Amino acid sequence: MNVTVDVICEHPSLNAPDSDSIASWCTAALTHQTANESLHEQQRSGQPCVISVRIVDRDEAAQLNHQYRQKDYATNILSFPADIPGTVAAQLDEYPLGDLVVCADIVIEEAQAQGKSTIDHWAHLIVHGVLHLCGLDHQDDEEAELMEQLEIRILEGFNIANPYYDRSNIPA
Repeated sequence: MNVTVDVICEHPSLNAPDSDSIASWCTAALTHQTANESLHEQQRSGQPCVISVRIVDRDEAAQLNHQYRQKDYATNILSFPADIPGTVAAQLDEYPLGDLVVCADIVIEEAQAQGKSTIDHWAHLIVHGVLHLCGLDHQDDEEAELMEQLEIRILEGFNIANPYYDRSNIPA
């Protein structure tokens, strides 16, 4: 799978992973999804794709969450799948799979609260977001289970423990 990942972080003070790490997590998620029927025809056919990852602060995350989900709080990640007609997509050099918006502050807080490595939590959320861009969701138990199992398998490739294992009760 040939994927270009554009990482945009206009706040250098935000503690975000490097672009290469983010790109490797995106690529791994897409590689696991190439056979999945939820993927757009362009990805199944091997057309190169592009994903934009924007790293934002709490204020911007809250504003975007309100604007697009009518939720009045900052969230860890938002996924915006591209919706491009197949006839148009076929003419593009790269298929724009969509955009991910990640709130660095929330990622760090959640990792600490859940007793996880911050970098591992970043990887999990990027993989999770890419799966959303591929059409997967977790609106019902069956979909949630499928998505969680895919995430666990993908993260294992980076030697990252099951992100759904509850570590909050483990003494430090």
